[in-house]
Amino acid sequence: MARPDLTVLAIPAFVGAMGAELWWQRRNPAPPGTSRAGDYELGDTIASLTMGVGSLLAPFVAGPMVRRLAPGRTKGGTTLLAVGAVAGVVTTVGDVLRRRREHGGDLPEAGTLPSQPTPTTVRSRVDALRLMTSGAAVAAVGSTAIAAASVWSLQTSATRLGRLTPVSAQRGAVTYLAAIAAWDFLYYWNHRLSHESRWLWAVHVVHHSSERYNLSTALRQPVAEAFTMAVPFGALALAGIPPRYIEDARAINLIYQFWIHTEAIRSIGWLEKVLNTPSHHRAHHGSQRQYLDINHGSILILWDKLFGTFEPEVEPVRYGLTRNIETLDPAVIATHEWRSIAADIAGAGTWRERYGYLLRGPGWAYEPGRARIS
Repeated sequence: MARPDLTVLAIPAFVGAMGAELWWQRRNPAPPGTSRAGDYELGDTIASLTMGVGSLLAPFVAGPMVRRLAPGRTKGGTTLLAVGAVAGVVTTVGDVLRRRREHGGDLPEAGTLPSQPTPTTVRSRVDALRLMTSGAAVAAVGSTAIAAASVWSLQTSATRLGRLTPVSAQRGAVTYLAAIAAWDFLYYWNHRLSHESRWLWAVHVVHHSSERYNLSTALRQPVAEAFTMAVPFGALALAGIPPRYIEDARAINLIYQFWIHTEAIRSIGWLEKVLNTPSHHRAHHGSQRQYLDINHGSILILWDKLFGTFEPEVEPVRYGLTRNIETLDPAVIATHEWRSIAADIAGAGTWRERYGYLLRGPGWAYEPGRARIS
């Protein structure tokens, strides 16, 4: 019989805690004439719960899809590479032709008069060329990213790495605690990278999309993690940590993060120095400049203090994104950043820009008027 996932077993506790938080809010309402971002709002809560259910179901759909698109292993993977190669050639040819058009093309032969197409004809040709190049560029970058994610996922799984390690599996309380601490350390780096690379941010932005902050926000989880790359948690298997311990470390890490999504708890005293707490995580969800890209830890806040990303909660937090999406539609919440990336790639004029829009930080892509290439 399969061992149940601890996060699934914790669902009744999640529901009960949200009920307790709602009860507390009604017993302690915001002052008259004011609003409180921590209060539940029906549409926002439904959106968060929908995303939570989607995150539970997504691995059953995305996992097999990623395996079917692994280059060198399946026909789907071979087709994906072929699409990427053809799209790359088309994009490059389009770039060359577009630049020649923009610079007036070739000079006519001596003694001849060049034909003078009307401005409308020139514009329509350039627009058609740009449209072709833009579509091909999105296909090239997208297929490359999916292929890379597929290969990375298969090569760094705990099952595969566990077979490669010469270290015998260790069991016991010390190993169990080491698994939890090691997962927390890797989580810090993955969470930090999710704020520093737009490819990873496109997945993680789902969790930051709510302008409210309560326990239901904790359940607003990504659904497209299979289509990105991360520091592999499977690396724990290389240290001889059994798969069961790795699964529990993941679940404990995720369960811990649930309770810190609340405004009901202001401080937990001296433990604020060691643990990630509601206060630290409220700051992490802030959209003010001083709160951007800070407090990435899950259980321990020590990683942030050690690596220079800690920022205490000082002024009241304004939750959400620097550019809020103003919708509660789960489909838009899940895909809006992917669509923005595709639009930016389509409008880019060089390969450096195109991959910059995918790999560089979100701020680089969002800043208007900035020279993209350094």
